[in-house]
Amino acid sequence: MEWQRDLVALLVGMVVAALTAPVGVSGAVFLLPVQLSVLQVPNPQVTPTNLLFNVVSGPGALWRYWRRRQLDPVLVRALLLGCVPGVVIGAVLRVHVVSDPAVFRLVAAGVLLPTGLFILRPRHTPRDGRTAITAPRTISALALAVGVVGGLYGIGGGSILGPILVGSGLAVTVVAPAALASTMVTSVVGVVAFALLALGSHDQIAPDWSIGLASGLGGLVGGYVGASLQPYLPEPLLRRLLGLAAVTVALGYLAQALSG
Repeated sequence: MEWQRDLVALLVGMVVAALTAPVGVSGAVFLLPVQLSVLQVPNPQVTPTNLLFNVVSGPGALWRYWRRRQLDPVLVRALLLGCVPGVVIGAVLRVHVVSDPAVFRLVAAGVLLPTGLFILRPRHTPRDGRTAITAPRTISALALAVGVVGGLYGIGGGSILGPILVGSGLAVTVVAPAALASTMVTSVVGVVAFALLALGSHDQIAPDWSIGLASGLGGLVGGYVGASLQPYLPEPLLRRLLGLAAVTVALGYLAQALSG
């Protein structure tokens, strides 16, 4: 029944967001396998549905981070200047180029595997939270490339930018709020782009509004809880869990793509 499907989406969205919000990841990157395999959201509809989850769930964690004054306006602006145009390009490519499920799984694996390994890579974060990637233009150029991938995959881009920026030396407390803000704004743009593309297409490329809203409402609560817990959770443990999850999902998609 549809209400049971939406209930599963709500609960999964809540749990995923609670686990990922402390490190600046919306959770959409891990929600995708559930949407495809359990909730049976078809390709390419799953991508805008994932973006809708980001839009609805984002304010929960962001409100908590804003109250603690953790949002860095300079970093947020640099990320948005790259991610916003990137996600539009990614949406167009998703509909017209990467619509085949096997190709999509390979793209997803190609994104998740290096991201997971990057998270697992040993790193040392300076006490002042500074990083080698400090120039706004450099960050925006990186965000543009990641935004394209985010539009293809339906993750908004923050799930990839966060680990990269943290790996370069920025503290998680600096990156997490900015990455989530970037993810939410670019996801709004992505949802609008897919909705417009759906007007001229016979394929299911508009979001599944029921699942997207249900999972997003769960993520709204979970994200707030996760952001509230950030000061009390050991950062190395969170990184290892996220990295292992990303690698596991990537290997699963790679196996499906090769066997199909």
